[in-house]
Amino acid sequence: MKIVVLGAGQVGSTVAHSLSNEENDITVVDTDPSSLKVLQDRLDIRGVIGHASHPKVLVRAGIEDADLIIALTNSDEVNMMACQVAYTLYNTPTRIARVRSSDYTENPELFDREHCPVDVLISPEGLVTEHIARLIEYRGALQVLDFADGRAQLVATQAYAGSPLVGHRLQTLREHMPADADARIAAIYRQDTTIIPDGNTVIEENDTVFFLAAQRNIRTMMKELRPLGNPARRIILAGGGNIGSNLAQRLERRHHVKIIEQDFDRAEAIAENLEKAIVLVGDCADVDLLREEAIDTTDIFCALTNDDEANILSSMLAKQMGAKTAIALVNRAAYVDLIEAGTIDIAVSPQQVTIGALLTHIRRGNMVRVHSLRRGAAEAIEAIALGDKRSSKVVGRAIEEIDLPTGTTIPAIVRGDEVIIAHHDTVIREHDHVILFVPDKRQIAAVEQLFQVSALFV
Repeated sequence: MKIVVLGAGQVGSTVAHSLSNEENDITVVDTDPSSLKVLQDRLDIRGVIGHASHPKVLVRAGIEDADLIIALTNSDEVNMMACQVAYTLYNTPTRIARVRSSDYTENPELFDREHCPVDVLISPEGLVTEHIARLIEYRGALQVLDFADGRAQLVATQAYAGSPLVGHRLQTLREHMPADADARIAAIYRQDTTIIPDGNTVIEENDTVFFLAAQRNIRTMMKELRPLGNPARRIILAGGGNIGSNLAQRLERRHHVKIIEQDFDRAEAIAENLEKAIVLVGDCADVDLLREEAIDTTDIFCALTNDDEANILSSMLAKQMGAKTAIALVNRAAYVDLIEAGTIDIAVSPQQVTIGALLTHIRRGNMVRVHSLRRGAAEAIEAIALGDKRSSKVVGRAIEEIDLPTGTTIPAIVRGDEVIIAHHDTVIREHDHVILFVPDKRQIAAVEQLFQVSALFV
């Protein structure tokens, strides 16, 4: 696939890195020569210097025969105009744009073909807000990923000693789960080693466990792997940017929320849009302020500023002073593994949250949802099974008959409103939403081929 990426910032670089490993022809456009050089030194891509929405620059980038344009510059207006130019002058088939301002996104009629022809709107701030809100809802989870419009969820959590399933074989799970609850463990990560589980696999303390279940069974399954504390009540958000203010609006009705914002004018603007949350003016790393706000009784401290170092340091400080859970927003990939090995409970990477939304619209083979996992090394995919037994490699076949790539598993399928935990003899029907866990991203092409319908299907 020939793809033009506009913007070599953090999100654009992550996208280029992810897609360049999949035999795509990638060109990245940016006004900063040094940013492009860094990418070209690391990746097999082309770089074009210039303004992203100028037709002549887009032509140099190969827009005339591109399959896809992904506009990820820091300017909503440039991204929107680039999609307009790509559509009007060059009829680029698919156009994706990052649009952050709610003034635009709250008016979706702007983005039809008659006005600003953007096929897919990506809002990293919105995606990150949703991601963190789910982590707060399922306290103790490291990731919570939706499939089939939320009917099924893939959850990652750490295994704790003394929990019912830890130290026992997986085949014992049914002995103490309620009869009406079911779940499937998709993968286990033990000190960066991937374990594809079977009934004889034993979960050990500190394993990172990915399991899939219907939404109603998530908490029941989490209890098998770790102690569940009381639901979060007291939450402090450090940083009143788009993510902090939007998260406060979402949480304030069910939680006691405080926001710490350093800029007085910004704090006033946030307060005007909130009903119950309290806005404090100050430094999120101010020991006296944290103590005054009873950080030692805080359930969750979220550091959401634009400064990685401030997020890391304030989260470490909050945790040291007694906050039960610390979540830090971290843009630099090199920091993520480092801090999760230390005091901070969860590091949220906006790039990794965003890349899944983009991959959903790039993958072939009737894929409707893609989540990037393990810093991009693995993926969880929702694919629709189409065709019949003659034209499809999956429809009408039991899972044990499907030639899945090495390590790839099908933990569940969603059939209508029913979440079916998959077993070796589960037969896939047409229109089933099949959920796959792919621990090795290099196997993605083989998974795509499984769900492509042959020419026999009319």
